[in-house]
Amino acid sequence: MFENLSAKIEKALHTLRGKGSITDINVAETVKEVRKALLDADVSYPIAKEFTDKVKAEAMGRNVISSLEPGQLMVKIVHEKLTELMGSEAVDINVKGQPAVVLIAGLQGSGKTTFSAKLANMLRTKRGKNVLLVAGDVYRPAAISQLQTLGEQIGVPVYTEEGNTNPVLIAQNAIREAKAKGVGVVIVDTAGRLAVDEQMMDEIAALKRELQPQETLFVVDSMTGQDAVNTAKAFNDRIDFDGVVLTKLDGDTRGGAALTIRYTVQKPIKFVGVGEKMDALDVFHPDRMANRILGMGDVVSLVERAQEQYDEEEARRIQKKLVHDEYNFEDFLSQLAQIKKMGSMKDLMGMIPGMDKLTRNVEISDDAFVPIEAMIGSMTPYERQHPQCLNGSRKQRIAAGSGRSIQELNRFLKQFDDTRKVMKMVSKGRGKSPVKAKKRK
Repeated sequence: MFENLSAKIEKALHTLRGKGSITDINVAETVKEVRKALLDADVSYPIAKEFTDKVKAEAMGRNVISSLEPGQLMVKIVHEKLTELMGSEAVDINVKGQPAVVLIAGLQGSGKTTFSAKLANMLRTKRGKNVLLVAGDVYRPAAISQLQTLGEQIGVPVYTEEGNTNPVLIAQNAIREAKAKGVGVVIVDTAGRLAVDEQMMDEIAALKRELQPQETLFVVDSMTGQDAVNTAKAFNDRIDFDGVVLTKLDGDTRGGAALTIRYTVQKPIKFVGVGEKMDALDVFHPDRMANRILGMGDVVSLVERAQEQYDEEEARRIQKKLVHDEYNFEDFLSQLAQIKKMGSMKDLMGMIPGMDKLTRNVEISDDAFVPIEAMIGSMTPYERQHPQCLNGSRKQRIAAGSGRSIQELNRFLKQFDDTRKVMKMVSKGRGKSPVKAKKRK
């Protein structure tokens, strides 16, 4: 995400590198390039101009900090202003109430139904909430079956009323049932509607008025660019929503909506969709997003994702096996599965500082591990548990079974062996046991 914007802002800030001081001329030059980068990212001209005027005002007359180059100072100023533009800090969703009602609104095709399921999954797995999904889109039959399928996938019940075409009544009945069953959060998925469709806008306004939800979220496809900002404003004028959800932020988006939607409607971006999987939903942190736009990575989010998948008991088991030279292919597959749960490889690489530059024009496929999984899958249970038993004939059979060449298999086996050695050294503390150290004396 934001690859083009990141590259252009980086190029703009490059003009200050190697200069001894910040002057009117080089600041004006840099600010002009930053403004062009924002306009290319589909940020409206008035907002891009106001943003760069603030950057310029902050930079002019500001002394270069000792040992800090002008370019670095400019990056700091741009980072501060980007964070401010996007809302300064993360804003949590309000799910207080018995039950708390969350109303989902937005255009057709923006990803409301998928987001509803993702939010239900997040609240259930990460916050321990008992959730009920409500199928309130009575105009698109596929929306009801889609929500039911997703609900079944994440283990969350879906409330539907066959034959009832009144979304207000359906939602009210669902809330009554939720109260009776002690459900903590009710998420109401609604039909997509255009801001110019008065009848449909009256309907969403009625839902808001009658349900009195604790949280009303406007879901918008970030790939629609500046139109997303205009639509958000039209919806906010009618239903005064509490927050924005940006979907498809992992796609080929220019980022203008993410940068300016909060500024335009004065409502926080609360969540961003970053993939198709049900756990591909992130809380929006303006400072972390600014980091990524400026190529600084997002180590905090990376660590948080790792912690979500981290199993202490499994880690202790792996460490014990490493120390005793018992680490095998099944252990490797287990760890591979944990990495894959963290998200797409492209997204993970973008969270590592500086890595986005190296991978900007490189296609990183989530299928990169498929050949490895195929080779391990072609091994017998005994072979997976005893890597040292792999002789020539066994390798021939594994290569043929996985559709890979002997060279590819040997390359993987060497990488596995090298990885195992490094992990063993780390687990034992630089690889020197007290016994071996004593013998050397």
